[in-house]
Amino acid sequence: MAEFVRSDPSMWEAVYADPSVPLDRALVRLIIDDQRRLSRRWLYPIARLLSRVLVALISIVKRVLPFRWMTLHTMDVLCVWFLRRFVSPDAVELLIRHFVVETNLVNFIIRNTPVAMEPVTLRPETLAGLGDQAVVEHDVNVYDVLIALDTVPLTRPDTLDFTQLDIPPLDAERQRRRLLRLDIQTALCFMNIPFSMALTVEEYRRAVHSIRFDDSFLEILAIVCDDDTFRHWKVGALSLWMDSNVDVPQMVYRHALVCEYAHARLVKLAGGAYPRHTAVEFD
Repeated sequence: MAEFVRSDPSMWEAVYADPSVPLDRALVRLIIDDQRRLSRRWLYPIARLLSRVLVALISIVKRVLPFRWMTLHTMDVLCVWFLRRFVSPDAVELLIRHFVVETNLVNFIIRNTPVAMEPVTLRPETLAGLGDQAVVEHDVNVYDVLIALDTVPLTRPDTLDFTQLDIPPLDAERQRRRLLRLDIQTALCFMNIPFSMALTVEEYRRAVHSIRFDDSFLEILAIVCDDDTFRHWKVGALSLWMDSNVDVPQMVYRHALVCEYAHARLVKLAGGAYPRHTAVEFD
């Protein structure tokens, strides 16, 4: 009888090869490399707990002292400085990319519905472009388009407009010397602290709640494109559930992945196709 030999498969290789993931393989590899950083394994659990505790304390105290503790400009400066000195270029590129991807999704909805809105312009191409209140503008764009959609019917147009689904070249300042090279999830934990300090209690709640509209956007895209695929990525995040006491960095990370999935689907519907590279070995 032949001896059974159990294989020793790599989790990362399976994730990379997963045919259900609609993303470009180069992007998948970038995400995997970021997830495999030592900071993700060892520092993230500590940063995640520290961030939640500090943000909760800040929220409690700000209800007693309801004024802006930090200007939005100062928050921008701190976050850009932190990204330049302590966050890996891969993570920075993923962060910049998210702003472009979400703007592309918002603009796709604007262009394919009779909504009375001009396309939004937030498409940063550099790390410096994440300053100038980009984070706040990014959230406000979501609210503006949803409010504008209240008075228009949602149906599939005769012809879909796939304008501006491109991702421009992104400058993550890879040549810059960094003291640390944190993964994106750990970086989000630390960046959530000045974010909670700079925003008022209601502004912070609004920013956190914007992530709960992911399911809403997926439903809108499903209707406009007449494509149920978008509905597969819903998680039941009801927009009527008002709760900001959540793990914000974790929600932001999933939000970014959902946006990437939806964007990749639009690219495919537009007639494009992300290349599937040959097998890649993982150590």
